[in-house]
Amino acid sequence: MKKTAFVLGLLLVAMMIQAATKIDRIEPANWFVGMKNSSLQLMVYGKNIRNSRVSVDYPGVKIDSLVRLDSPDYLLVYLNIGGAKPGEMMLNFDGKKIKYPLKAREMSGDKRMGFTNADVLYMLMPDRFASGRGITKPLKGMNPYVVDRSKPSLRHGGDLEGIRQHLDYFTQLGVTALWFTPILENDAPDINDYNNYHGYDTTDYYRVDPRFGTNEEYRRLIEEAHAKGLKVVMDMIFNHCGFDHPWVKNMPSKDWFNAPEWLKTGGTYLQTSYKLTPVLDPYASEVDKRETVDGWFVKTKPDLNQRNPHVMTYLVQNSIWWIETVGIDGIRMDTYPYADRKAMSQWMKALDEEYPNFNTVGEIWVTEPAYTAAWQKDSRLSTVNSYLKTVMDFSFYDKINLAKNEETDDWWKGLNRIYNSLCYDYLYEDPSSVMAFIENHDTDRFLGEGKDTLALKQALALLLTINRIPQLYYGTEVLMNGTKTKTDGDVRRDFPGGFAGDTHDAFTAEGRTKAEQSMFDWLSKLLHWRRNNTVISRGRQVQFIPYKGVYVIARQLDNKTVLTILNGKRTPVELPLDRYTEVIGSHQEAKDVITDCKVRLDKTLKLKARETKVLEF
Repeated sequence: MKKTAFVLGLLLVAMMIQAATKIDRIEPANWFVGMKNSSLQLMVYGKNIRNSRVSVDYPGVKIDSLVRLDSPDYLLVYLNIGGAKPGEMMLNFDGKKIKYPLKAREMSGDKRMGFTNADVLYMLMPDRFASGRGITKPLKGMNPYVVDRSKPSLRHGGDLEGIRQHLDYFTQLGVTALWFTPILENDAPDINDYNNYHGYDTTDYYRVDPRFGTNEEYRRLIEEAHAKGLKVVMDMIFNHCGFDHPWVKNMPSKDWFNAPEWLKTGGTYLQTSYKLTPVLDPYASEVDKRETVDGWFVKTKPDLNQRNPHVMTYLVQNSIWWIETVGIDGIRMDTYPYADRKAMSQWMKALDEEYPNFNTVGEIWVTEPAYTAAWQKDSRLSTVNSYLKTVMDFSFYDKINLAKNEETDDWWKGLNRIYNSLCYDYLYEDPSSVMAFIENHDTDRFLGEGKDTLALKQALALLLTINRIPQLYYGTEVLMNGTKTKTDGDVRRDFPGGFAGDTHDAFTAEGRTKAEQSMFDWLSKLLHWRRNNTVISRGRQVQFIPYKGVYVIARQLDNKTVLTILNGKRTPVELPLDRYTEVIGSHQEAKDVITDCKVRLDKTLKLKARETKVLEF
């Protein structure tokens, strides 16, 4: 009788434990077999889940370890799935059984091809580009927000469907890859007519923001982009998450974030200095390094601690999950040096090993080539190998934006600035894998508040012919301008014609103004000429010190030559071509890439004020 009562008591306790075990979610929600790394971290969320007993019943899968974090509402389960086949494995949490999908991969990692210098990236902000669904009322379940296109810092209603509906526009223009600012959930409430429409405050690393669409719609967009010859680059942020992420209200562990003290009553807030030099400075003080790396970007962006191995494993898996799930062709990593240098190196090494032909570009906002070059993979300038193939060329951006307002002299000003920047390419392990740009969502637009197409054409001609991966910013092809002095939203205006009720439609030739159409045609001609042009993607580069205010760069491959010639003066120039005999050789005639007209190479070349010529022979 006593034995029966004891058994019944055990059963009752077991039933109570099972009933009390509540699992809210598991991240990632599925995984893939056949990866080179057979380890899988499952982050389990649920009330008092930390002390659960866990078992797994699936061939080829075993539990390596359980990590019970400081918070009672998280549990990390580390599995080894090296011997598993696709199917649904059964996880057991205190008798509560959960099915977990293990999927087959669509292709091996080496078959995923990233972007290269044969591509031209077109960067856009989904909220500001086009609306395909026309949803303007707030979605249920989200923090309070409004859609109001009259307010530059609120949401405007663009979405993934709007981008999908305009895929033919990108192919007509001639770009080959699309980079969207972050599309993951950013569930923050509006504050004083401001919202994080830009996407840099992630609140769910595994969910497309519902205002943009669904995970399935993101995958469909990428599949259709691929069908049209377009690659898609995903913007990610590992330095920080959004303040409304569940981790902030209920921190998994005391060291999940850097400097979290201020979240507690009376704690001190640590602000980043925004100075990136201490990360590489051999003389840097500890206080300077800590402020840069551990300080928060702003108070609404909690700084993740990548030195915590569980945080970094979570982030590494997240990037792999998106590659496998939706088929992205590259990653752009935000605020790269603000995160822990060694941890980010481990992330890139993991991606390089699994996807050797994939590509990632890191945002490294320093205008000195020596600093930027040290972050590129295999750099001789760094004691830590970043494994980061592509870095952003903020030096080129800085110099071209100074040059546009100057007369090119015989020494330093004007286009000399570009010459004096490119001459440091010997610092890079691979200059052809450096991304150049003339503007982006964080800068003034190149045109500022004006419409100087002469300067714009010079900048774009350089961008598209030098030994770089070029990146364009949406709307430049139709003369969109703006400055940050007004507001960030002024350089992130809606693309004309992308929204219901727009009276101006720059997506069509009929809707563009004469000036817009002229610029679109000029750039489109250059982009289509550049596509599959091996002289540009693989040719050696020769540059000449600006002479008489004229800057000349040559690209050469297999007896073919391209000359980019820019008159950096506001007056006409007659340029003697015998100075360039080493690249012209015996050729007496070339074709103007834009006009298709013949140009004589055996005499002086007459150039109009600020004229741009791209010649091939």
